[in-house]
Amino acid sequence: MRDLPDTIHHWFSDRGWSIHPHQQEMLDRSADPATLLIAPTGGGKTLAGFLPTLAELSEYRRDTDVIHTLYISPLKALAADIKRNLMAPISEMDLPIRVEDRTGDTPASRKRRQRAAPPDILLTTPESLALLISYEDAPRMFAGLQRVVIDEIHALAESKRGDQLMLALSRLQAICPGLRRVGLSATVEDPDSIAKFLARHPDPCHILTADPGPEPDISMLDISEATPPWAGGGAAYAIPAVLEEIKRHKTTLIFHNTRAQAEIFFHNLWLANDEGLPIGIHHGSLDRTQRERVEAAMARGDLRAIVCTGSLDLGIDWGDVDLVIQLGAPKNVKRLVQRIGRANHRYNAPSKALLVPANRFEVIECQAALEAVQAHDLDGENRGPGPLDVLCQHILIAACAGPFNAQVLYNEVRTAGPYAKLAHEDFNDCLEFCATGGYALRAYDQWQRLKQDTNGQWHLRDPRSARLIRMNIGTIQDTDTLKVRIRRTRGGRPLGEIEEGFAASLTPGDTFLIGGQIVKFESLREMVVEVSRDKGRKPRIATFMGTKFATSTQLSLRILHILDQPDWPELPNHTRDWIALQNKVSRLPENRHLLIESFPHEGREHTCVYGFAGRNAQQTLGLILTKRMEDMGLAPLGFVSTDYATLIWGLEPLIDPSPLFDADALRDGLDQWLAGNALMKRTFRASATIAGLIQRNTPQARKSGRQATFSSDILYDTLSKYDPEHLLLRITRQEAMRGLIDFGRIEGMLARIDGRIDLHRLERVSPFAAPLLLEAGRTPIEGSAQERLVAEETARLMRAAGLAD
Repeated sequence: MRDLPDTIHHWFSDRGWSIHPHQQEMLDRSADPATLLIAPTGGGKTLAGFLPTLAELSEYRRDTDVIHTLYISPLKALAADIKRNLMAPISEMDLPIRVEDRTGDTPASRKRRQRAAPPDILLTTPESLALLISYEDAPRMFAGLQRVVIDEIHALAESKRGDQLMLALSRLQAICPGLRRVGLSATVEDPDSIAKFLARHPDPCHILTADPGPEPDISMLDISEATPPWAGGGAAYAIPAVLEEIKRHKTTLIFHNTRAQAEIFFHNLWLANDEGLPIGIHHGSLDRTQRERVEAAMARGDLRAIVCTGSLDLGIDWGDVDLVIQLGAPKNVKRLVQRIGRANHRYNAPSKALLVPANRFEVIECQAALEAVQAHDLDGENRGPGPLDVLCQHILIAACAGPFNAQVLYNEVRTAGPYAKLAHEDFNDCLEFCATGGYALRAYDQWQRLKQDTNGQWHLRDPRSARLIRMNIGTIQDTDTLKVRIRRTRGGRPLGEIEEGFAASLTPGDTFLIGGQIVKFESLREMVVEVSRDKGRKPRIATFMGTKFATSTQLSLRILHILDQPDWPELPNHTRDWIALQNKVSRLPENRHLLIESFPHEGREHTCVYGFAGRNAQQTLGLILTKRMEDMGLAPLGFVSTDYATLIWGLEPLIDPSPLFDADALRDGLDQWLAGNALMKRTFRASATIAGLIQRNTPQARKSGRQATFSSDILYDTLSKYDPEHLLLRITRQEAMRGLIDFGRIEGMLARIDGRIDLHRLERVSPFAAPLLLEAGRTPIEGSAQERLVAEETARLMRAAGLAD
């Protein structure tokens, strides 16, 4: 067992602390090439990750101007938070250790100084690291690098940001062969998979699991008296109960799945906040200064509640939070566990959380999520091999740093876990694309970026292009947004951002919510939305994009399992009555059968397909089925999808569904639909931007979304016509299939039902189909009357169908 240095040992002793077993084991295994630590939130995993660094830096004198430890965070705010928490013990122990962060918010002057005189510990993000390794002096800057600590590694492993990070680490490992890697997480559903993602292939990775601590205190809000509506996502019915919970606790985090829902709920909560409790709002569309103000007030304990989104999902230590409320179905068990961990962020203190379903069906989903948490059944989807558009960007980054040998770079890339099985042919295709743009584009100078010298080394054709490449590093595809400012002067106070499309729909006098404030649109000047405050008016709700999560496969199967239980004992009476009514009027969906309902409604024939495949897959299913129904003469008029069903309406009833669900025919229908669909162009635009074919940022200005779309559409049409097997078109098809289309889950559904399709012809709408009818006929309803009007429409629909409860 390795002893703590005296300085650190005394620091622990002076506080009456003792080192946790997993922290001691991290110290003992500090020489391992890779270690994955899975520890509960509040269990001191960040300190465990840094203990070997603090021990080494406190015991040995070392050369200055080289980085010893690199800390990677998926969030800029998390890096800043770690800096605050790390500087406290370093200062208290009087250790001569310099810690700095480097993110997109870091001033340029400090960035230049960090390259010349790096700190001992550098805290950064995947994008900033990718930029650092693109410089010629990267080998000097990282020459003394000993360890890299990756926080919240599960979040990075789920996205292209993680793929880019692993490629950057393969470059660092080539510079520093003895580099040791540490991954930290509280929520890992497949430790072996994350370990392979983290470690240098084929090096081993030790998996260390800490004592999970006490079970979380998690339950569903008592809604036996306040009945949730059949449809809708605002959960206005629960505001009185939520306010009571806020009063009973010190600090409450109220998580929402989208920014729009967070804004609406915050507005309604504030209107009902008669006692004037200090409540804030935090999400990614707010201005950075406003977010930081909320974060500081939260850390001081000045706020009783914060309405938030995924911007507070990860491991930031926010003051004395003792309750988490998840408003709306969580959609993903792993995300729910991560959010629960924000409450009682201390070792061996149980987290406390309440789930608040927004509508009747979400009651079932929340119950399924509760059971999954209690069973420690985390969900996750296999992402497959590393994407080639990210590899193309990495090749360009390597060229910025200096000449490279293609075979050496290929071998280096294959040490990155996501690219361990990369075929040489695919690497060569990426290299050829980076060098010439590919067959159809090689005649254009702007895509002639690399050339090979007589020694076989590849380098930039024009060294000046390195600046443009660096300006476009990253894999995050931002929605095109415009700044929102209070109209006073040209430098009015910033409030945040809204989508370009939403801004284009505004006319002077329109009102909307941002940051919990009602503002009135005044003008659009120089790509800035100028507004004024407008108290007392009903707002037009800003449709912030945010992330629209799809219910995970595991959670969907748990929902089907609950529906298969007799009498549904764990559910409240109003939901049991609703399920019983569905069973009486029609049937309940089953795991191994596909339930399809057919019924007339308001002069149209409706078909409802209960696939439970998630929103993206159900949307894709609707697109394919309507095309096939049109070919069959059923005259479909439209469709709408949720996570669990697709509702199609048209002129003719469905008699025999079997021909619609032939797997080969569905795939053929998908290919035909994709060939002429705008979705492929949007997917192409994203991949082409990551791969470097399209530059959003230039030394002159950032291209607007419209400009980028125009240029990418031309490129897509050109390649489709003259080079249909172009690398980027292949990437686009792969991305579409596993991204927005999610066809794999449709195939999984078909395998699950294995041809067992139950068509039920009904005389009227069923209880489970009713929410989709509401969604199908629902246009944006302005202001705070939204939930009341939806409720009135629900009641009217139910009375018309004879289903009123």
